[in-house]
Amino acid sequence: MNLTIENIVLVGSILLLISIVAGKTSYKFGVPTLLLFLTIGMLAGSDGIGGIHFDNPAIAQFIGVVSLNFILFSGGLDTNWKSVKPILRQGIVLSTLGVLFTALTLGAFVWLITDFTIYESMLLGSIVSSTDAAAVFSILRSKSLALKTNLRPTLELESGSNDPMAYVLTIAFLTLVINQDQSVFSIIPLFLQQMILGGIAGFGFGKLSKWIINNIRLDFEGLYPVLVIALMFITFSATNFVGGNGFLAIYICAVYLGNQDLIHKKTILKMYDGLAWLMQIVLFLTLGLLVFPTQIVPIIGIGLLISLFQIIIARPISVFLSLCFFKMKLRRRFYISWVGLRGAVPIVFATYPLLAGIDKANMIFNIVFFISVISILIQGTTLSVVAKWLHVALPEKAKPLSATDLLLTENPKAEMREVFISADGFAVDKKIVELGFPKNAIIAMIRRDDSYITPNGSTKIEANDKLIVLADKVEIFTEVFTALNMPQELEKE
Repeated sequence: MNLTIENIVLVGSILLLISIVAGKTSYKFGVPTLLLFLTIGMLAGSDGIGGIHFDNPAIAQFIGVVSLNFILFSGGLDTNWKSVKPILRQGIVLSTLGVLFTALTLGAFVWLITDFTIYESMLLGSIVSSTDAAAVFSILRSKSLALKTNLRPTLELESGSNDPMAYVLTIAFLTLVINQDQSVFSIIPLFLQQMILGGIAGFGFGKLSKWIINNIRLDFEGLYPVLVIALMFITFSATNFVGGNGFLAIYICAVYLGNQDLIHKKTILKMYDGLAWLMQIVLFLTLGLLVFPTQIVPIIGIGLLISLFQIIIARPISVFLSLCFFKMKLRRRFYISWVGLRGAVPIVFATYPLLAGIDKANMIFNIVFFISVISILIQGTTLSVVAKWLHVALPEKAKPLSATDLLLTENPKAEMREVFISADGFAVDKKIVELGFPKNAIIAMIRRDDSYITPNGSTKIEANDKLIVLADKVEIFTEVFTALNMPQELEKE
């Protein structure tokens, strides 16, 4: 069946509904939802029962890039800086040197066992060198897997920040495949330019986005998430325009915003959580449609060999080399090695050789697709089991809530205080978002004259207001009064 304007919405919505319903029950059987979405796309494609003919790498790449924007931005918003800060160096090393070591190790193996040239082999290794943010975020969070000693933030930071490195390596080795006369050292300036400009742009756009969100006055709360979407795409496209890495920029921008006080932050986070899931489904369905299963069959043998080498040898080597200068127990290093999930990102990157028209582009795409499926199938289904084997999982009742979990929870807080704001109070004429309130305390209501107001981040505090403050525990109120710049003894004035 050919996709037309008349049936694309119907077909798309049916596939989306099937994916959601099927995903609801998939974990009962230990099957990752992302693999299920890929399978549904393949079944609906040309070689499947759906018969939908889709063979357009350019459209698939466009959908992939847009989807990755949402997935990386959502992951960045949900990254708690306090939990990431202690493992920042390990995460950065894994997302740069770890990716490089994986690409080189796997590329060398491919060169030894195939008829690929050295640059073609390194190109394939680069494409599958990064762990997939969509796969890691989705599987860790849907399984509610709690890990010891900052393992989870390490894994999420690595998966969220290592796509830029893989992208640079992919573009660099693709350039070398096309232009055989260039030196391998010619890719160093490209790497430095992409990373430096991407990092600077991400932080700069993060600060600018915070100022815009908190100072623009929109009439409707629902427009604030739309504003953030616009800022996200501006960050990505403007960074790419100046020669930086857009993926790195939007992740850094999102991490910065996720750890700041923003107007309607709760609404923004909820919307991005839903959009990230939508984009994961759309992305995996699209990539499932793009692949032709009949073309996968001839490369199963070589694909399986490369997949097992990547899981058992290349990934552990890269992790152990990258972390050799850090103090970390052996079992934690092994677990980081095991969570080397490949998913949609390598498949999206594999469309670049297709569009460039190099000789082995189809074979590279099919091998990459097979590697991603095997990785999700083997590693994705065993994360909990391996965590228990290596004794890195926390007991069920000891699982901590993330900062976003605390922010989004609907459960009532344990303590409540009424705080009076005098006419000369520090908070008068200030927006709530400007007060720097502690993360685990909220102003649930404001009593003003004889009426009650349900506030949001843009609500201004007025003289003689009475703030109804809820907090997790009594000790938090010390931070509350510090934020309000008033001594605690005046709380009941």
